[in-house]
Amino acid sequence: MLLSGKARLAGVMGWPVGHSLSPRLHGHWFERYRIDGTYVPLPVRPEDVALAFQALPRLGFLGWNVTVPHKEAAFRLVDEHDPAAARIGAVNTVLVQPDGRLLGLNTDGAGFLAHLRATAPSWTPAAGPVALLGAGGAARGIAVALLEAGVPSLRLTNRTPERAAALAEELARLGRGVELLPWAAREGAFLEGAALLVNATSLGMAGQPPLELSLTVLPRAAVVADIVYVPLETALLRAARRRGHVAVDGLGMLLHQAVPGFSHWGGVVPVVDEALRAAVLAGLAGG
Repeated sequence: MLLSGKARLAGVMGWPVGHSLSPRLHGHWFERYRIDGTYVPLPVRPEDVALAFQALPRLGFLGWNVTVPHKEAAFRLVDEHDPAAARIGAVNTVLVQPDGRLLGLNTDGAGFLAHLRATAPSWTPAAGPVALLGAGGAARGIAVALLEAGVPSLRLTNRTPERAAALAEELARLGRGVELLPWAAREGAFLEGAALLVNATSLGMAGQPPLELSLTVLPRAAVVADIVYVPLETALLRAARRRGHVAVDGLGMLLHQAVPGFSHWGGVVPVVDEALRAAVLAGLAGG
């Protein structure tokens, strides 16, 4: 690793943050491109976020990523937003501009789309309705990206109906078709005729309850995506592969969403490839 007094500095802010794979991801790129710089974990308590946003630029940081629980606070603390962050209401990437102003991005949706297109190149937005499970921050980013990409309609369901209704109302402002369905309908009308199924909940993640979902009525040509990447092959993706669906795992979204940030603080547009995936997978395996 190249590291001098002129090192390019970046990091990931969260509480806790020790579990984050971002230092391994960005560290791989810093080493690969032989850049004098480093990317560090930044454990910041919620009550200290505003102070950290003031201090990091003065310490020479070119930017940082933001993870739970700080994404909404980051939206309020930056000076300006990119269109995606403005629509979603959350920031996951902060770029320090030459004049010191903070630009907030939300790259989750773009990262999801980039990985989807790389893994399922035959899928197109015009293929048919999207069935989206979830109503949290990740679901919001993915939904906005899909609607803006031109999907004809989006079906939304969530265990907490109030959150789903609030998200559906927000998405309807984009002028696209958004249909809200009850959680109990997720194995019926929710899946019928869908071209893409996305699990944007934590269900199926290690340590979380399983996602109980039969794919019986889902068309065989549909693509199935899961943003969970621990485990890498969730029960949903395993069931999808058994039925012959193209299955899109959650790790690629993490990799692709990191590109805009590194392009800024690394100074080069990095490549998402198998070498990067292997390096991050080693982190998942404890290597």
